Amino acid sequence: MAEQISRRTFIKAGVAVGAAVAAGTYFEWQGNNIPAAVQKGTALYDVLIIGSGGAGMRAALEAAKDKNIKVAIMTKLIPTRSATTMAQGGMNGCTGVTDSKDTPESHAFDTVKGGDYLCDQDAVEYFAENAGKIIYEMDYYGYPYHRQEDGSFHQRKMGGSSHARAAYYADESGLATVHTLFEQCLEQNVEMISECQMLEIVVKDEKLSGVIAVDMRSGNIVSVPAKTVIVATGGYGRAYWIRTTNPYSSTGDGIAACLNIGVPFKDPEMVQFHPTGLAINGVLLSESSRSEGAYLLNKNGERFMKKYAPDKMELATRDIVARSIETEISEGRGIGEGLNAAVYLDFRHIPKEIIKERLGQVYDLSLRFEGVDITEKPVPIRCSCHYSMGGIDVIDYKTCATKVPGVFAAGECSCVSIHGANRLGANSLSEVLMFGKTAGIGAPAYAKKVGYVGDKEALNAALAKWNKTFEEVTARTSGPRVVELRDKMAASMWFKAGVYREENQLQEGLKEIDDLIKEYKICYVGDASRNYNTAFMNYIELGNLLLVSKAIIMGAIARKESRGGHSRKDFPKRDDKNFLKHTIISKVGDEFKTEYRDVVITKFKPAERTY
Repeated sequence: MAEQISRRTFIKAGVAVGAAVAAGTYFEWQGNNIPAAVQKGTALYDVLIIGSGGAGMRAALEAAKDKNIKVAIMTKLIPTRSATTMAQGGMNGCTGVTDSKDTPESHAFDTVKGGDYLCDQDAVEYFAENAGKIIYEMDYYGYPYHRQEDGSFHQRKMGGSSHARAAYYADESGLATVHTLFEQCLEQNVEMISECQMLEIVVKDEKLSGVIAVDMRSGNIVSVPAKTVIVATGGYGRAYWIRTTNPYSSTGDGIAACLNIGVPFKDPEMVQFHPTGLAINGVLLSESSRSEGAYLLNKNGERFMKKYAPDKMELATRDIVARSIETEISEGRGIGEGLNAAVYLDFRHIPKEIIKERLGQVYDLSLRFEGVDITEKPVPIRCSCHYSMGGIDVIDYKTCATKVPGVFAAGECSCVSIHGANRLGANSLSEVLMFGKTAGIGAPAYAKKVGYVGDKEALNAALAKWNKTFEEVTARTSGPRVVELRDKMAASMWFKAGVYREENQLQEGLKEIDDLIKEYKICYVGDASRNYNTAFMNYIELGNLLLVSKAIIMGAIARKESRGGHSRKDFPKRDDKNFLKHTIISKVGDEFKTEYRDVVITKFKPAERTY
């Protein structure tokens, strides 16, 4: 048996086991989920990172290189349970390893074209020039890339890319990313504040004081002073609830917190619907499926993508493939009805050994949830909310700073803007690592230069306010239930602001969300206990999602064109004259306002996007 295990397989297994053992050892040895100084209220961090995904941990790892900088990661889960673990396809970067003709300029052009020219091209160029270096850095940290015979990592071509530039680990690229980074963070003694939900970033007179959070284990609400905060809380796919590939933790916490302190939400209407979520529950089947050759078929057995993208076929950009699927379903060439309607993804022509080696998770998910062995039968799939191209408005892509001094943002919760109106497959992992590192340089530099300018009295006042809120909310004995409001929100978002949009439906959706926000103020939680009060956590997350949902619909109403992931039936054409600009949604008190900012264009002039 031992002779059948290759050296590379042994190393891969060692890395995975090592990370798992390290994680278990860490929590066993440390005992508590929150450092003693945080519990006592005596902590002061130079850099406090909210979120333990790829961006958060890469930021921490970079900041921790300076031993004079005190760094901590706060996460509402445990550090290895972030949404990054669900990324499957790989990370894009020009290395020339698999395709010697690839260049950073080609990567930049593919990204800008894929983003339907809504990307800020100076930021994209910066990203493309450095993404390949990120791949090599992860290799140095021990990332178990899929290897070629000569030992070099292999790169595959993903949707919308002109070259094979996605380095990967099977179809579990995000999981390997998180464990690789976590191991390195342990090595650098980065403090972890785990199972701790952020409630508020405290800013007074544009001066950052710190963060208010609730320790889920004890139920204690704590204040954490910080010189800088890096928000890396991920996306908001749960606004669409079951029709999303996102985990239950993707509730837009960081975006909502930033809206509440005056940091705008940029391009909120740009929601990406991944073409291949399982029909039954929205769980992602990786784009690596189509990269490895899977076909999309309608109920008649036709490869329908030849009608919509005859050159790229299944490897057209995600927005094009998603709309093609929804068109097939709406015109009667799908299977099933309502939310259960679907088309097929067919793997039967792909050698079984390739499926087992490179698409093991896809195989397992299809079998586990749909009961389909993809080597024998095609699996039903439908579009599923997958990614937020919009996010917290980052105003300096070389530091990841926002308009509020001391507050930085990175990863999916942020908008640099790299992805524009549509993200290319495998650009996400590269982005979270690239700009996580960038924030991990920018925030410590600011902390050392400015120091702590916060107001401890403002922190104490916010702490008292949240303790009062907990008591008042959990004491209610009647009112609409959180789960009822959540399900109504999801229905409004899917049917009124989904893959296809139009004015009447969007206006109806906005009214429905406004009504839900009013009901939220009197809703019933049903649990007054302190420790592990997940009902209160669900309440907090719903409030965040409602703010995010309102911004999404407002942005969609204002953008009277179709571009990338935003598709208006009543305005089916792209309108560069009026809408080659970013949507900027701000919140002042309870009121939202919409403004615009010009897109940065350098060398790639807007052109018709064809595949």
